[in-house]
Amino acid sequence: MSDDQIDTSDIPELPPAAWKDAVRGRFYRPVKQAVSMRLDADVIAWLKKPGRGYQTRASRILRQRMLDEIRRA
Repeated sequence: MSDDQIDTSDIPELPPAAWKDAVRGRFYRPVKQAVSMRLDADVIAWLKKPGRGYQTRASRILRQRMLDEIRRA
């Protein structure tokens, strides 16, 4: 069915103000890939110190560095 054939009369369009706090990509989850990496023991200890989720922390740190470099390029 094409878009012009769909009856949307019972769905009111939202005003622009309704979108002011919208966040694009909020629920985006990148595809994960298993890797084996040798890291210094003190780096692993530092990542593990706050508790569970050290791999997620490492990924966030690397992603932030990646985005910073992309923005500078």
